[in-house]
Amino acid sequence: MKFRLSAEQRAFAEALDALLGAADVPGVNRSWAAKRPESGLKLWKQLAELGVTALGVPEEHGGVGGTPVDLIVAFERLGYHGVPGPVIESIAAAPALLTDGSLLSALAAGDAVVTFASAPDTPYALDADVATDVFVVGDALARAEIGRALQSVDPSRHLFEVTAGADAQPLVPEKRAEALDLASLACAAELLGCGERMLADTVAYLGQRRQFGRVIGEYQALKHAAADVRVALDFARPLLLGAAREPSARAISAAKVATSDAAQLAARTGLQLHGAIGYTLECDLSLWLLRVRALVGCWGTPSVHRARVLESLMRGR
Repeated sequence: MKFRLSAEQRAFAEALDALLGAADVPGVNRSWAAKRPESGLKLWKQLAELGVTALGVPEEHGGVGGTPVDLIVAFERLGYHGVPGPVIESIAAAPALLTDGSLLSALAAGDAVVTFASAPDTPYALDADVATDVFVVGDALARAEIGRALQSVDPSRHLFEVTAGADAQPLVPEKRAEALDLASLACAAELLGCGERMLADTVAYLGQRRQFGRVIGEYQALKHAAADVRVALDFARPLLLGAAREPSARAISAAKVATSDAAQLAARTGLQLHGAIGYTLECDLSLWLLRVRALVGCWGTPSVHRARVLESLMRGR
């Protein structure tokens, strides 16, 4: 299996880095958490101009018909920069669920923001107060009636209870499974991006923080802790890329477990090496600490995905 990205995919990632690196995404994240979504929606339109929101939409509806590999390239960078909003729901899952051509075209153009709930793994709709279209996904696809707001561990994730409306449309089980697998795959890529960002910020901190007249990054124990994170992220990456190239349920679950573990290690290590300042709201690291905590439990917990891998192995497929 080829574990290298194409020149076009690397260029796409670089273009995303250039856009998001200039956009003060941590500031956008904090505004989104404070329920001031204007800067986040502006960033959404900029992502649309770069083709991110059109990745999964078929070409006949204005999309680019991208592959799962294109998807993980985008989501790793979205995770690295900490972009808020229902990006997994809109960009990864919705194109696989929707059949409404006009809505798909609006999604590709960045004019629509879609979110949905799908119990039991994702029982609440993310950012239903900002999304233009909210659905409940089960045996059918139904417009949602928005209920009570709930609190997430990540303040930039606004969760809502939703109930299915009366206009439910039949949904083929395979179509639902495909959408949820794409959401899990995108979530795994976002977790890998979060882990990479926390490692980069931690290494930068170790290189500037001084104690007892020395830069603390000179201490071997701290170097080893950072190296352990590097190894975990490097071991998770081929599982993610392999799952994107051959997206079976087992491969996607293995990738979600590996990236969750690596991102959690990056979070624990980053917090330990920053010290108490790492979890203060003023420190950008805290944004990714909370994001990882939330994403690990989204689109199937680690125990759910481990069980799916085990079931697949037991059945020999």
